[in-house]
Amino acid sequence: MQGTRRFVGPSDLHLHSVHSDGTESPSQVMAAAHRHGVRTAALTDHDTTSGWAEAAEAAASLGMTLIPGMELSARHEWRSVHVLAYLVDPDDVSLRAMTDRIRSSRLDRARIMADRIGRDYDLEWDDIVAQTSDGATVGRPHIADALVARGLVRDRAEAFSSILSPRGDYYVALYAPDPVTAVELVVGAGGVAIIAHPAGRAGVLPKPLLDRMLAAGLGGFELGHRENLESGIRTLRRLASERDLIITGSSDYHGLGKPNQPAENTTDDDMVARIIDQSTGTAPVYP
Repeated sequence: MQGTRRFVGPSDLHLHSVHSDGTESPSQVMAAAHRHGVRTAALTDHDTTSGWAEAAEAAASLGMTLIPGMELSARHEWRSVHVLAYLVDPDDVSLRAMTDRIRSSRLDRARIMADRIGRDYDLEWDDIVAQTSDGATVGRPHIADALVARGLVRDRAEAFSSILSPRGDYYVALYAPDPVTAVELVVGAGGVAIIAHPAGRAGVLPKPLLDRMLAAGLGGFELGHRENLESGIRTLRRLASERDLIITGSSDYHGLGKPNQPAENTTDDDMVARIIDQSTGTAPVYP
């Protein structure tokens, strides 16, 4: 893409709106980012690009650059793997078919979990729907918010550690592609693929899997993230240096859904420029 130096930092490349599991509209997310000093932001809702237009308009009005993005769900064995997809073509047939399938699975999963929870707790499907916005990617956070609204738990954290725990009786696994396929889809749609929070409590992905993801076109790692552990960061930083990969830092802002705040981690300008330079799917939205 052209014009990589038209953006200015600080850059926060991982923010969520009500189009997935955030609590604010895309325009409110951009305003929050701006208040915290962010000048280049990426909206990265789960498995959807539906918030891009509103975010672009809001960012432009604030003099910000928008990097349109998405957080694509993937799964390796028992664990979720999230692949940040920057500057993809939102109309790419293969990527859209996959995100449609994932969102459908999320909806089916949420309904099943609601039915299971409703057998033991005062919770109905309408309670969950009330926590979503039109077009939102329904997920466990919306069930958690419904549980909070019903007074069954104090907050999302308690919901995830108890009623919604993967170890509990109410949990239903989400369909998601394997991580290699996820990277192939992002790259095939002209985007840049970065593993989100890759050094958390679950540990770094196995080296053979990382090698296959890199062979598929993986661009790098989100190493600046509050959930990453130092030992994993060191491992991935070495790999990034050896392979000349992109390293990002981001807040993973969710509004009131998480304590994370915009700009608590940011991405260096040269890394943002590399993302823009490597993409062919869509262009940044400059002010």
